[in-house]
Amino acid sequence: MENTGVELLALGPGPHMQWLLGYHPHPDERPCLLCLSQTGAAMLMPSLNADAAREHTELPFFKWADADGPGCAFKDLLKDLSAATATSLALDETMRADFAALVQDTLPNATRQFTASTIGALRMCKDNDEYLALKANALSADSAMQAGWAAMNPGMTELEVAEIIRASFTDQGAKPMFTIIGTGGNGAFPHHHTGHSKLNAGDAVVMDIGGSMQDYSSDITRMAILGTPPNDYEKIHQIVELAVTAAMQAAKPGVVAKEVDAAARNAITEAGYGEYFMHRLGHGLGIEIHEQPYLTSVSETVLQEGMVFSIEPGIYLPDRFGLRLEEIVILRPDGPEILSELPRTMTIIS
Repeated sequence: MENTGVELLALGPGPHMQWLLGYHPHPDERPCLLCLSQTGAAMLMPSLNADAAREHTELPFFKWADADGPGCAFKDLLKDLSAATATSLALDETMRADFAALVQDTLPNATRQFTASTIGALRMCKDNDEYLALKANALSADSAMQAGWAAMNPGMTELEVAEIIRASFTDQGAKPMFTIIGTGGNGAFPHHHTGHSKLNAGDAVVMDIGGSMQDYSSDITRMAILGTPPNDYEKIHQIVELAVTAAMQAAKPGVVAKEVDAAARNAITEAGYGEYFMHRLGHGLGIEIHEQPYLTSVSETVLQEGMVFSIEPGIYLPDRFGLRLEEIVILRPDGPEILSELPRTMTIIS
């Protein structure tokens, strides 16, 4: 905060507070804030939730009752943190709008930014405990993907395959977070909503899944082929694999994120399919499934050792099929370490 000139950081219940405290209070409509100045930290706490929250943190509480409202307690908190006249404010971009309005209305002369320069910057680089949690999640997702492969066959619906994968996550002690199953032409929609479409012989199936345990997440995309691959599928698979490899080779500490995106994008463009790769290359992964850093064509983020992010190029052919291969990697001094242990080769369901 000192280095970036932030005088007050205000966080609502959510991933940022979870990362700092290992806990966050119930996120209801009552304003609850973790506030940090350059000299200290305190919480604006609804009286109703104070006793339960006290079991998880020793930070000072500035409590307020429903009958009084949070305004006076928040002003007292700011005085305690020597931030009553703060002119530079960083707001949690995930907090409720009415929480943010309370902070901004109380500090009307403060310039506002979000958390990219403070806690967001810290969260991007994972320590060893976080790596171990992310690795465990990746292996859990590997098992869930394999459970889907073992059970799927023509005639099943996308939802039926998704339920098998979700059950596998649950059986492993993980919370299922998302299961995108896109068969045939549905796979050409990168964020297809899994539905009642039936899997047919000859379909290419996009399988993008993730779960959560130990407060961290997984995210992986693989392809399944029901019998004989569609025309051109093997060629497209090879092109996307080349794009993954190009991005892996480009990703090094000190490299700007947009250069990694460009490496993958150029491989697909040179093969003649650039218009069919219509999304960013990747996103960070940690407590949230999508968090910093974001690997886009315009991102100026300089990659650092310990950053965890996805590399997931794709080609999406309308009315035919989509093909995406996604790895989650942690950046080491010499390049990316892949967390999954599943190969990216075609999986044929016979």
